[in-house]
Amino acid sequence: MNIHEYQAKALLRSYGIPVSDGRLVQRAEEAKSAAGELDGPLWVVKSQIHAGGRGKGKFLEAEAGEKGGVRLAKSVEEAAEFARQMLGRTLVTIQTGPAGKQVNRIYIEDGSDIERELYLALLIDRQTSRISIVASTEGGMDIEEVAHATPEKIHTFSVDPAAGLQDFHGRRVAFALGLKGAQVKQCVAIVKNLYRLFTDKDMDMLEINPFVVLTDGNLKLLDAKMGFDGNAIYRHPDIAALRDETEEDPKELAASKFDLNYIALDGEIGCMVNGAGLAMATMDIIKLYGAEPANFLDVGGGATKEKVTEAFKIITSDPQVKGILVNIFGGIMRCDIIAEGIVAAVKEVGLQVPLVVRLEGTNVELGKKIINESGLNVIAADDLKDGAEKIVKAVKG
Repeated sequence: MNIHEYQAKALLRSYGIPVSDGRLVQRAEEAKSAAGELDGPLWVVKSQIHAGGRGKGKFLEAEAGEKGGVRLAKSVEEAAEFARQMLGRTLVTIQTGPAGKQVNRIYIEDGSDIERELYLALLIDRQTSRISIVASTEGGMDIEEVAHATPEKIHTFSVDPAAGLQDFHGRRVAFALGLKGAQVKQCVAIVKNLYRLFTDKDMDMLEINPFVVLTDGNLKLLDAKMGFDGNAIYRHPDIAALRDETEEDPKELAASKFDLNYIALDGEIGCMVNGAGLAMATMDIIKLYGAEPANFLDVGGGATKEKVTEAFKIITSDPQVKGILVNIFGGIMRCDIIAEGIVAAVKEVGLQVPLVVRLEGTNVELGKKIINESGLNVIAADDLKDGAEKIVKAVKG
């Protein structure tokens, strides 16, 4: 689960981590009074969407002006005008895709006198099963670009969970970033509090870009992105309350409410599979035969008829889907349950695209019988290869 920048900064502030003072604006008429509560003489007006690259992004609507989603204002009136231009518009960044995201919130904060921009992140390293700290002197840039062009400028190390974070970790970050004197002590305190926040709230990613050195020598976190482990959200009702469902893919949101694992992709063949490994194999073989998967959808081992019905409805709601491949291996899952769900879903939402079904395993004969006697226009497949060939042929012609 991701949250907005203004929410992330409130969490940082609660852990004693230095961030700029700011105000949230959700209506254009609130912007002037919100900006007036800040000291100035420079105000930063930031679009709040769950995507990076906002400053370099562009709005689809001409009324929003030609500047990006992060703008510097030199007066309260200019800050209010920028907020008015951005609210309700669609911002397209390198991370949103061409459709962009609508800006429903603006964050106005005090400007800062910056001497240097740095990069700092904490994240879960899947290879070591530890929290890793990533630091770079190349702040304010896309870290992927830095990793490609100058990988030697990225410093990464992990923290032993048995010993926990120690002061030397903070000093190691400080030296990697070229900090000196009192800045080292500040950095140690900041890294310690970031690690505490990260572990307290079950995060899987905390990115600070830029992490800045001000002209007075002090350190400050100017931007923050946070991601939380979805499987641990139940332990943090305060974090769950920060969820903004308008920022999520409607299909993925609907799937989560039925405990379905769904991820939207860019292809034309919808997939309904049980088990993550089988889902990956299904997507691979679709690509092998010359098409692209439209989604990853794992109904899991204990899916009910209702869950299968909902899964089918989610797939068919995607206008990109030109065909559907159902590939079920009935180990824990029974093939007749899948068949009943498919029949129920098709009768409820209709079937406008080719449907290929491959069933194997527990109650497979009963499952095939249910589908065969349903009167549906379903293409039966004997195995995965046969299913992939048939759905690609049905879609491609």
